[in-house]
Amino acid sequence: MAKTKMHALLDVGQSVWLDYLRRGMTRSGELSSFIDDGLRGMTSNPTIFEQALASADYDDELAELSSSPGTERDLFEVLAVEDVREAADVFRRVYNSSQGADGFVSLEVSPSLARDTEGSVTEARRLWKAVDRPNVMIKIPGTREGWPAIERCLREGININITLLFSLEHYKAVVEAYLRALEARVERGQPIDRLASVASFFVSRVDTEVDKRIQKLGGPLHDLRGKVAIAGARLAYAMFLEITASERWRKLEAKGARNQRLLWASTGTKNPEYSDVLYVESLIGPDTVATVPLETLRLFEDHGVISQTLNANTLSDARRVMEALAAGGIDFRDVNSTLEREGLEKFAKSFESLLGLIAQKRRSLAR
Repeated sequence: MAKTKMHALLDVGQSVWLDYLRRGMTRSGELSSFIDDGLRGMTSNPTIFEQALASADYDDELAELSSSPGTERDLFEVLAVEDVREAADVFRRVYNSSQGADGFVSLEVSPSLARDTEGSVTEARRLWKAVDRPNVMIKIPGTREGWPAIERCLREGININITLLFSLEHYKAVVEAYLRALEARVERGQPIDRLASVASFFVSRVDTEVDKRIQKLGGPLHDLRGKVAIAGARLAYAMFLEITASERWRKLEAKGARNQRLLWASTGTKNPEYSDVLYVESLIGPDTVATVPLETLRLFEDHGVISQTLNANTLSDARRVMEALAAGGIDFRDVNSTLEREGLEKFAKSFESLLGLIAQKRRSLAR
């Protein structure tokens, strides 16, 4: 078997997860082929499910469910849980061979719960129980209201993918939630060796927002275009290295704890002026995950360059970029707030559109 770029990234210590989920891929054997090529996991969100359900892949099951007394939300959950179960079953060989380090499929709580701690916990528990697979992660946004929900779910042994992270402040908070959850489980005599979590740090959306602000301000900040997202991500990785070198972490690691890996999300390049594999090439390093849209994966396999770009030299450059941004008058806390709000709005809009699509198909496919 020819060595793929995904295999080469594994040699560096980075796993590739696909930001895509559709049952046609799972049932046709295509997903299994991707795994042979080095794919290590898969993520989903409301936008991905909306795109998937627009296909004819789900029409037969929707026809059968059309007379169900359940709501469109109920029907969506039936379909989504089935998709995630099937994908998790295909990835089970990766999960087993990696001793639980990889092979995960993610399913997100409703975007309407992003500011609702109790609601997030309740739905995460329900989805975790419904899917009933050890290699699944429930996605909870890393909002302030999400932090306690994330910690509580992890304490209960639910694998969590923390999504919509843009800033070091929020990343630090979710790392602390993970550490406290592990410590609580150890104190209660509960196992921690198979508890898994990733912190999903979004990149290309950061440059889209910051570049827009730079355009308005002009001047010397122009040289920072296309650099801020990568700089912020690299500083998050520096924080990860500090945490995993700490005595606090070593005590947990000795009891079997696994790293809460940084996962690079939103890696598709949005600005055509930039390299179409910029955000993959620039964030390569051990103990990380790159989530990529299908098209970005194809582009990277075609012409991506693999080099460990998360290192001491790039971290120094990253600090200079963020310092120059602040000196130029751009408040990154405000950038974070804007991106978090817009991200939640986007997912909520996709979810409502998704439910509308199900209602439309339900009517047209009714038997």
